Amino acid sequence: MRPAALPTALVGLALLHAAPAGTWLPAVRRRLPGLAGVGSADHVALTFDDGPDPRSTPRFLDELERLGCRATFFVLGEMLERHPELGHRIVADGHEMAVHGWRHVNALVMCPGRVTNEIGRASALVRAVTGAPPAWYRPPYGVLSAETLVAAPARGLRPVLWTAWGKDWTATASPASVLAAMAPGLRGGATLLLHDSDHTSAPGSWRSGLGALPALVDRCRSMGLRVGPLRDHGVTGTAARGRRDPGTLRQADHGAPP
Repeated sequence: MRPAALPTALVGLALLHAAPAGTWLPAVRRRLPGLAGVGSADHVALTFDDGPDPRSTPRFLDELERLGCRATFFVLGEMLERHPELGHRIVADGHEMAVHGWRHVNALVMCPGRVTNEIGRASALVRAVTGAPPAWYRPPYGVLSAETLVAAPARGLRPVLWTAWGKDWTATASPASVLAAMAPGLRGGATLLLHDSDHTSAPGSWRSGLGALPALVDRCRSMGLRVGPLRDHGVTGTAARGRRDPGTLRQADHGAPP
């Protein structure tokens, strides 16, 4: 390759690597409903990122139990490694565990091969803790790269983002602000994103999502929508719906509309 052509080739490779990150934009996600997590018209998927965290995750689990609701927890490998007992409780309580990577690092700034290694490491740990292979992968910051789109499916993981989020990671977030941020996207088929830990966000910010949870679930149910994990969401094209574990069988969304 001629020296003058080298920079052009490198630029092309960089663009190829970064192109999938455009799915972070709402307008792009709307054109990719499967990736966004659009599911059954009578169901809303409730998902949490960044745990498990002993300061906050047990409070979410307690509240979800009180509400009779199950969810999907996208865990960080480094957090699960420190607190495997919380991983055991998540599954024992009937929730689903999925992969959020090992550390909360943007895939676009990671050296080649690191994303592949960390997805594989986190997936193996989730399987060791839960006894079953995880079905879902959500990248940190919702930023996909060409490498993640190869590495995740190679490990049986389906990338999924979200259709609505509560912006619950900021220092100024409150239960009211979380509900207001979610409101435009509360509809059948939605995948909702909250955080059960402030590990990568403003200290104490998890309280805003926890405080909003009862009203959020109640609002969905008042619309005649079931609230549950991604495994019950019927995301287009997924095979994960067939993977039903004992938690799913006893879930029945406890009190949600049939």
